[in-house]
Amino acid sequence: MNIDVELDATGLLCPLPVLKAAKQLRSMSPGDVLKLIADDPAAVVDVPHFCAEAGHKLLASEDVEGYQLYFIQKG
Repeated sequence: MNIDVELDATGLLCPLPVLKAAKQLRSMSPGDVLKLIADDPAAVVDVPHFCAEAGHKLLASEDVEGYQLYFIQKG
């Protein structure tokens, strides 16, 4: 998977990971992929909901050693 931008949101609590992802995605081109790294337990619910509401595509998500990775394609 081609990653265009990586955003580290570890240490941030809801709603900051989603807010930072939204801000980053605004500056990206449609089709670009954002890799979001988060450790907020609420991100498991917040990120998919944000993608659905904002028109972005959640390509994949995975848990890795205490944090989550989200791969979001800008809609």
